[in-house]
Amino acid sequence: MPSFDESALCRAPAEEVWKFLYDPARYPLWWAGMDRIEERAEGPSRYMQALPGVPIPTRIETAGGGRVVISCLMTKIGHSWMLEPAGEGCLVRVRVDVPEAEAGKWLEQQREEIRSSLPRLVAAAEKAAAEL
Repeated sequence: MPSFDESALCRAPAEEVWKFLYDPARYPLWWAGMDRIEERAEGPSRYMQALPGVPIPTRIETAGGGRVVISCLMTKIGHSWMLEPAGEGCLVRVRVDVPEAEAGKWLEQQREEIRSSLPRLVAAAEKAAAEL
């Protein structure tokens, strides 16, 4: 399965980053290319600029070691976000797995999306921490 990793240092505590990762209502604040998110009985659906008007069913799970996994139930693309202590802040890492069948269509798009989203996530968490 094709994949890639990105990371960034954040001056905010991991708890602040966690709030942005685990709360889908906050995704449009930092996730590049996201128009909106809708909560549905079966779980959240994202609306992305890459697929205008198409609801993207999403699963959000926590895993051990400070990890949040955000999965697209349509394409099976998975984003594993990991937080590690780093000084007074944290290291934010993400691993994106793209199924082989979807790689030609989505791998580079996902790389660009994450490279734009990661600094926005860090900035949002740092701003929230400064407002406490």
